[in-house]
Amino acid sequence: MSQVVDTIRKEIITAINNDQLVLPTLPEVALKVREVSEDPEASINELAKVIGGDAAMTARIIKVANSPLLRASREIEDLKMALMRLGMEYTCNIATGLAMEQMFQATTDMVDKRLREVWTRSSEIAGICHVLCKQFTNLRPDQATLAGLVHRIGVLPILTYAEDHPALLKDSMTLDMVIDKLHAPIGNLILKRWDFPSELLQIPSQHQDFARQVEKADYADIVTVAVLQSYMGSDHPLAQIDCHQVGAFARLGLDPDMLDAEGEDLSDDMEAAMAFLQ
Repeated sequence: MSQVVDTIRKEIITAINNDQLVLPTLPEVALKVREVSEDPEASINELAKVIGGDAAMTARIIKVANSPLLRASREIEDLKMALMRLGMEYTCNIATGLAMEQMFQATTDMVDKRLREVWTRSSEIAGICHVLCKQFTNLRPDQATLAGLVHRIGVLPILTYAEDHPALLKDSMTLDMVIDKLHAPIGNLILKRWDFPSELLQIPSQHQDFARQVEKADYADIVTVAVLQSYMGSDHPLAQIDCHQVGAFARLGLDPDMLDAEGEDLSDDMEAAMAFLQ
């Protein structure tokens, strides 16, 4: 089995290097939003013009601005007010993440189902990242949210490859092993191509390294804890990880038992987090 996985791994890497398997590109609206937000001369009005051209994006940005996670004092009903509440950088990261959802679709039902599962789980984890970041660090919740959304972005080209190789698509065990082995390095490569901020570039590989040693909590630590929190209590292999041995918890000042306990102050926020990007 491992020989088959290794052969497929080499084929995918070769295909990427020879541009035979094209890495995903950010949707146009995300590129435009990033362009505006990185322009020091740009205004909220210009950002509103870009986002306002996409009705679905507009509705979701307003929904995010009204999320219980942001503790809003009054309801926001229009895009400009939402952007003023969120700010340019926050909006850029959230809009980038939301725009990515359209990439998680495929022509075959089997691949489409898998992609939607990845997106749904990533959205949930991104919401948890937002809560953890706000509660336990001085890092930026919008950046943490984006980190959660992209932590398995490397699955996309692997499933694109599988669509063209029906035998692999039908062999779900081998496909899962290929994804487990390969999504992280491919994910790092995609984020580099997308010119993501340096602190997010290695998220796909770093969040899986439970023995990672760094001086202080970073975005990868937040994603690590959010992923483990997301699978807690399930029959997924990650639910079997001993969180007390994972350095990310200590760096965030978190007791794993506290996250698992019911009735904690965090529970309402976690509930809101699950719906944050849905």
